Amino acid sequence: MKKADIEKKKSLGRALYLSGMEQTEIADKVGVSRVTVSKWCAAEGWKEARAAKNITRPELVNKLLLTIDRLIEQVNASDDAELLAGLGDKLAKLSSVIEKLDKKANVVDAIEVFMAFSKWLEYRSQTDPAVTPELMRVINKYQDMYITEQMGIK
Repeated sequence: MKKADIEKKKSLGRALYLSGMEQTEIADKVGVSRVTVSKWCAAEGWKEARAAKNITRPELVNKLLLTIDRLIEQVNASDDAELLAGLGDKLAKLSSVIEKLDKKANVVDAIEVFMAFSKWLEYRSQTDPAVTPELMRVINKYQDMYITEQMGIK
């Protein structure tokens, strides 16, 4: 199999994975083994990208706020001095996480746009000879680099 064909399959596999499809089904659709899809997934951070895509900032903030509420309720319902003493530190840490989510929210938005663009490119490649598997591979590479840099992953 030619390298261009492999890259095209990998690109399609990535799009299918990010849309929520399971590795076995991707392997069947793309025409490679499940082990190959698993290797692509691990080597190129597909799992992390899908996780970032599937949870929104408001959902994360709501979960953190519920955690803060539970902590306060536990402290109020208890006479434990240690719980009261540790509350300030826990609240500060959770507040810090909420602040950091503002930065991460932009990454989630970028992933959604990149996925839509990748699907459009895949469709466009059927009629436009300029949209080659190599071009799509390069675009995916730079999209992934952008996302990992924005998330602070090296």
